[in-house]
Amino acid sequence: MKNITNDIDYLNIDNKELFRIYSKNRENKEIRNILIERHLYLVNLLAKKYINKGVDYEDIYQVASLALIYAIQRYDMEKGYEFSSFATPTIVGEIKKYFRDKVWTLRVPRRVQELSKKVNDAKLILQQENKSNPKVKDIASYLGCKEEEVLEAMEASYGYQPISLDSTNNEDSEDKDISLIDKIGKEEESFHSIEQSDFLKKFSKNLNQLENKIFKDRFFLNKTQAIIAKELNISQMTVSRLEKKVVEKLKKEYEKNL
Repeated sequence: MKNITNDIDYLNIDNKELFRIYSKNRENKEIRNILIERHLYLVNLLAKKYINKGVDYEDIYQVASLALIYAIQRYDMEKGYEFSSFATPTIVGEIKKYFRDKVWTLRVPRRVQELSKKVNDAKLILQQENKSNPKVKDIASYLGCKEEEVLEAMEASYGYQPISLDSTNNEDSEDKDISLIDKIGKEEESFHSIEQSDFLKKFSKNLNQLENKIFKDRFFLNKTQAIIAKELNISQMTVSRLEKKVVEKLKKEYEKNL
């Protein structure tokens, strides 16, 4: 790959000299692209450390690649440190920021997110030291915080990597083969019809005998106004008027019960 303008073969120039040239000409995309290609190994190396944490590797790799570009653009070789030493914390920082801001299923305060990470690290350390699962008070003592804060962070961790409703209890218990979805209560389907029936019974008590007759015949027996008028020996217009009156009462009673 050659620069057509000045015919310099940048591919044969070492990284240190290439960064020196690029520092004087940040608009040279050819040099930038070569530097990116030469340091993609850093992206691959750092991105792999975050595999199996609830995010696709391709997404992490993309975030890390963008961070590498930022690092190349900001790198100042005059400060005396190697590029890899400068780029590594930049890339890791962007990956952690992505996890912190984008990956949590539920919106959790930054303070709690950071404490959740510390709690997880403390649990691993204490497990290794004591050869047993640490208690909340042990974790709180290790981190120098309150037990309530540890419990809050532990509960919030479910917002980071939610548990599938199809998962089962791994503990040795009688219900170890029962999935979480089987333990979730469901609203009884008949509750709604029972509530409706109770409401209509109470409503009917507020109607007189004629209104009750029209209400039941029209809305439960599906009789026409003409048939009801004939049965009651009244005009269809009267049935229509009484029906509208019943409907108005029904609306008012329903609104009172909302």
